[in-house]
Amino acid sequence: MSKRLGNRLAIWGCVTVLACSSALLPGAIFSNELRTGDADGGWQLPYSAVTAASARPDASAPGPLALKPTRTAGEHAHAVVAAPAWPSARGQADGSSTGLFLPGSEALPVSGRVTEPAAPPPAPPSLPARPVEKPSPRPLSNRIVEYHLNAEFDAEGKLIHGTSSLTWKNPGSVPVQDLYFHLYPNAFESKKTTFMQESGGKLREDASTEDNYGSMKLISIQMLNGNETELTDRIEYVQPDDGNVHDRTLVKVPLPKAVAPGEQVTLLTSFTVQLPQVFARMGYAGDFMMAGQWYPKIAVYEPKGTRGQAEEGWNLHQYHGNSEFYADFGIYNVKLRVPVGYTVAASGFPTKPVVNDGKTRLYTFYADDVHDFAWAASPNFVYFEEPYATKDLPGVRIKLYLDPKHEHLKARYMTAAKKALARYSEWYGSYPYSTLSIVVPPENGNGAGGMEYPTLVTAWGAGEDNPSLELERVIVHEIGHQFFYGMVASNEFEEAWLDEGFTSYAEDRLMEKEYGVRSNRLVESSYITAPASLKLNAWNYAGHGNYAENVYTRAKLVLKAIEGQAGQETMNKIMRTYFQRWKFKHPSTEDFQRTVEDVTKSSWKEFFDQYVYGGMMANYEVAGIQTKKMTENGQTVYENSVKLRKLGGTVPSVPVRFHFADGTQIDKTWNGSESEIIYKLTHAAPLDWAAIDPQHTIVLENKRINGFMKTNVDTKLSVRWNMGIVKILETLFGWVAW
Repeated sequence: MSKRLGNRLAIWGCVTVLACSSALLPGAIFSNELRTGDADGGWQLPYSAVTAASARPDASAPGPLALKPTRTAGEHAHAVVAAPAWPSARGQADGSSTGLFLPGSEALPVSGRVTEPAAPPPAPPSLPARPVEKPSPRPLSNRIVEYHLNAEFDAEGKLIHGTSSLTWKNPGSVPVQDLYFHLYPNAFESKKTTFMQESGGKLREDASTEDNYGSMKLISIQMLNGNETELTDRIEYVQPDDGNVHDRTLVKVPLPKAVAPGEQVTLLTSFTVQLPQVFARMGYAGDFMMAGQWYPKIAVYEPKGTRGQAEEGWNLHQYHGNSEFYADFGIYNVKLRVPVGYTVAASGFPTKPVVNDGKTRLYTFYADDVHDFAWAASPNFVYFEEPYATKDLPGVRIKLYLDPKHEHLKARYMTAAKKALARYSEWYGSYPYSTLSIVVPPENGNGAGGMEYPTLVTAWGAGEDNPSLELERVIVHEIGHQFFYGMVASNEFEEAWLDEGFTSYAEDRLMEKEYGVRSNRLVESSYITAPASLKLNAWNYAGHGNYAENVYTRAKLVLKAIEGQAGQETMNKIMRTYFQRWKFKHPSTEDFQRTVEDVTKSSWKEFFDQYVYGGMMANYEVAGIQTKKMTENGQTVYENSVKLRKLGGTVPSVPVRFHFADGTQIDKTWNGSESEIIYKLTHAAPLDWAAIDPQHTIVLENKRINGFMKTNVDTKLSVRWNMGIVKILETLFGWVAW
């Protein structure tokens, strides 16, 4: 799922200014030479320049925005906003990359200071494509579940009346006596549920209204064993994570007879769902509805060895404020009945023509080798469809279900989808499904936006006539989830970074390749004020902000750090190998580590222990400078001693620059492993300053201000800025709402 920055421009302006100032302050005060060369950061523009940008009327017209650095309110003051884009910038789709739209196929570094943006290149041209919507000729996954779902939407009452016939196969080696089901809509049945308590009734900037409730009621559960044994009186709501008796999002169903290993059981369930006004993925907004996690969904039974499990058993968690989902692969046959006039978008593909009886419309869908099924319905959808294929993509029908307000943006949505499908299929492996549906909710339905389901994604709500590049970014991000959430299918309860971090990394790569937007890793690393292990349960992070900064931002920086050490070509091989090795198999973090080690043929234990399993960031400090005047062979020379310290995780190659009063500059590389090192440099002039990593190549360094020291500074300026500014930043970042 995408995460979106809160609408707090004033706070973000201050935060970004301070972040950039603290990282670049030494160069700004003491020397411009620190900023020469190809820095890792992206562009930043004054707010006035961005808001002056004009809308792009069509895909071929050049834009008028001249990208030139501008000073505001003082020589070193910057009013900074997010990256400009067609037609103008206003924010980021998921709180990741701050970058800039630049011409050409490659993003330019900060040193490229001129040029006007050209229109983005089109998507790779389609090969002849006639995707056939039919069941897969062979299973791609171990199909543990088979659902036959029937649902009727009551538009007046905002109710779903449904039945579910579920066949579950025991994948383990011991008999299973109890089944467990997730009843996700019960997260909204009161303010006392775990989800509502942890989230405060809010997801991103979308908040629930007063007296807004939703729920799922189980009317009947029968075991189809020849006697149709009723199980409703046996069920028990369980709360394994927090013991909250008011939470009914997980239910235990004892069976009259255990399911033997390899055997199957079929349960027939009748249920109703009361939809809430949408603010967190599912619900309604006017006559639009989004049905995500809408049916009784069986939990995952993990055989021994799955994700490193020592013993087999159920993976059981409630619905939390931060957590998303985890489920087994299988087959879905679904019939959906909606009022006449409504159009349905759904996972999978239609198997029969729509049946209209004058009052209702009946849709029939099928999906295989997926682990969820979602659908949306509205009488206002504007529908478009295009077939698309490349050499790495056999053929897919891209289906757009647009809110009328965004009908004129059809080409932008379609192009973003094509770019994403083409590139991800090229880089990781072919998208194997015959369809991909994109739902654009209405503006007041944004709570359903920015979410991924198998073969279906949602964009942001249609709130602006001419949205910024975040329109493309959210599509790119959610389609990335089709690979790391949809096919790799890691456990989002317990290892969310394997989904969100990997998708954010892939998203950044695509946005740079296709839209010329380079993420500003210098600023992004400064977001990380409370690093934590990437292996925490999603709800064990210190609030949503801490969850977001770790499983999205820090996680993708960890992947960028692996890329920096291994090299781009090797990293590409790592990512492709991981995807190909683990698609449809539910991998763990340890499985990814083994993939990295297999591809690089080296140990990454220290790296993973520090930055993945541990919550470390890099932090290297210039701790002191001593300059001693000497006479050597009748010549005056200076012995310059520079003390460097490691205060965080290890980086194997730490660049250090020494600048002398006569203009001489010496660059050295420290292996970064010692806790402390002293460099002694004898030179004809005294040392002017020393700087660690002046080109910002260490992506996991988040407190750069202590990495610079000037030998002789006016005492008024040399008062130690370090801790003061760092504390200010930590305080301000704590105010930011993700």
